[in-house]
Amino acid sequence: MISQFFILSQRGDKIVFRDYRGDVPKGSTEIFFRKVKFWKEDGEEEAPPIFNVDGVNYFHVKVVGLLFVATTRANVSPSLILELLQRIARIIKDYLGILSEESLRKNFVLVYELLDEVIDFGYVQTTSTEVLKSYVFNEPIVVDAARFPALGPASIFMQGTKRMPGTAVTKSVVANEPGGRKREEIFIDIIEKISVTFSSSVGLWDKRFGPVITISTKKLRGCLCLPFPLAMLIQISMPILPLQGYILTSEIDGTIQMKSYLSGNPEIRLALNEDVTIGRSGSSAYGYSSAGSGPVILDDCNFHESVHLDTFDLDRTLSLVPPDGEFPVMNYRMTQEFKPPFRINALIEEAGALKAEVILKIRAEFPSSATANTILVQMPVPSYTTRVSFELEPGAVGQTTDFKEANKRLEWSLKKIVGGAEHTLRAKLTFSQESHGNLTKEAGPVSMNFTIPMYNVSRLQVKYLQIAKKSKAYNPYRWVRYVTQANSYVARI
Repeated sequence: MISQFFILSQRGDKIVFRDYRGDVPKGSTEIFFRKVKFWKEDGEEEAPPIFNVDGVNYFHVKVVGLLFVATTRANVSPSLILELLQRIARIIKDYLGILSEESLRKNFVLVYELLDEVIDFGYVQTTSTEVLKSYVFNEPIVVDAARFPALGPASIFMQGTKRMPGTAVTKSVVANEPGGRKREEIFIDIIEKISVTFSSSVGLWDKRFGPVITISTKKLRGCLCLPFPLAMLIQISMPILPLQGYILTSEIDGTIQMKSYLSGNPEIRLALNEDVTIGRSGSSAYGYSSAGSGPVILDDCNFHESVHLDTFDLDRTLSLVPPDGEFPVMNYRMTQEFKPPFRINALIEEAGALKAEVILKIRAEFPSSATANTILVQMPVPSYTTRVSFELEPGAVGQTTDFKEANKRLEWSLKKIVGGAEHTLRAKLTFSQESHGNLTKEAGPVSMNFTIPMYNVSRLQVKYLQIAKKSKAYNPYRWVRYVTQANSYVARI
């Protein structure tokens, strides 16, 4: 049960506002925006998705720069409200094609009509685009997509040398093409968000013993670090690893998203790898599975209500009649060992009185045929850091650095990284006081954000996509795309 719903721009302008119950002050939009803009509680720089002000609970999500907000005085499930906000954003995008401030203002009549059907007196009625088509009849006013930057993974994929049509993310499910015809096509996105935590990187030099050797120990599922002189006295029969952190935790949260523009809602058959296994049986192997070998083991998964699983156990084929709009065909989680797309090495050491040096090195472990973009590497530094000077590698292109003094954090942005490439950043820190403890405990961890189009680490693939034919000439366009994104990609120092 919610009391109000509203959408704000990045400037705090009220674009859409609906009051369902009248028990929350009308000035809640201004209260909310001021609280979010000047949030300084709990040492956080950004407001959490849920907070309370004067007995009113505020829930919000940020979608393409717009703030979707719900308020209530009741004690409701946070997960329910946050999911509702995401679904409202998806419904509006299904109808308008483009989710932006301009499209909302031009289609405010349609947006309010959708809100009245989705929520009645604060209670959710439906969040299905398919159901809403029976009650909402206003046509959207189409906004030119060429004036907006590409949003979402669907606009950046390549398949061979043929670029995916930009209309994939800017087309309304209810509006026809110019001329009254509807282009028959279907889009499938396999989106994987990976979480990896690396242990502390072993320094290249120990002040007491000199260089350090890292030895893998399969039985211990970890690494044994020995000073160089001591390591030479021991008969080593185990492989020696590079001087870098090993993986502590790794997980993949994946989803198969579908958006259908097929008229008549024909039946679809979607086939996955035949070696897909659901549920972990037996002990897992140590180390990484090489690309293209071994089964794909999913810890758990769930399917959309329209999916039929009659033959899934036999040939890993899903059959469904897709509803209108964008929806998740399948969600899955995987903790099987996989080769992380990036290796992160971080080192911080004293470099004289009131000074220290940071070395960050990232290496792309994926094939050279793939390219990562929008890469951002961040590293907190000691709170008494006053100045930072950066040194990029010679010939660096498309790289920027910054020191966020308010948050005491280094930021390293890279426009793109080709598979197999390696990049290094050196930073010299100046302190206002001497460090009385271990620098590695006062700095880090290093976090990384990135997107890799047309690449997935789980090796889950769509083998084929069959569409029930209405006639011999019926041959709709099929687009299958992959993307890997960082969810929580962290390396300890």
